[in-house]
Amino acid sequence: MSRIGRKPIIIPEGVEVGVNGSIVNVKGKLGELSFEYLSLISIEINDNVIQVARKDNEKASRELHGLTRALIQNMINGVSEGYKKDLELNGVGFTADASKAPYLILNLGFSHPIYFSIPDGIKITTAKPTQISIEGIDKQQVGEVAAKIRSFRKPEPYKGKGVKYANETIRRKAGKSVGAVG
Repeated sequence: MSRIGRKPIIIPEGVEVGVNGSIVNVKGKLGELSFEYLSLISIEINDNVIQVARKDNEKASRELHGLTRALIQNMINGVSEGYKKDLELNGVGFTADASKAPYLILNLGFSHPIYFSIPDGIKITTAKPTQISIEGIDKQQVGEVAAKIRSFRKPEPYKGKGVKYANETIRRKAGKSVGAVG
C-alpha cells in the first residue's frame, strides 16, 4: 500500500475543504483551488482530517493513490501559505524588471529584451535587477513559470552565465588551456 497515500492530511485553521462529486475544493486566506480526481480514489473528511483511500488494488489505483493525496496537500499548503521560487541572473548586463504591469522584461544578452507575460495567479517581483521572486498559490504553476523563465537562458558551465534557481549550484567545467604542452 502507498505510504504517502495512507498518511492523513490535517486541515489547518482558516482552510475549508469540500468534496462535491469528484471535485475537491480548497478555500483559504490566499485564494481558492479545485482538483478533479478519478473514481478509483475515495476521499473522506472527518473533523479536520482528510483520508485518501483507493477502491481496489489495481495498478492504476495504486499509482493515483499517493498522487491524489500529494495534490490535495499541495493545494492546502498553497491556499494557507503559498509557494515561492527565487531566480538569480548571472552575467554582465543581465537584468529583470517587473515594474511594467503585465510583463516581466528580461535583458539576457540577446540583441532584444524578452517580454514575458505574467500569467493570472502569479506575482513576480524584482527586489534587485538580478533577482526574480515568483509567488503564487498553485505549486505547479509557480514551478512552471520559474522553469519557463530559466529556459530563456540556462546557466552555462564555463562562466556560469544565465538564469538559475537561487539554491542551484552550477557544475563548472575548465575551459581550454592555452599553450598546452603537446
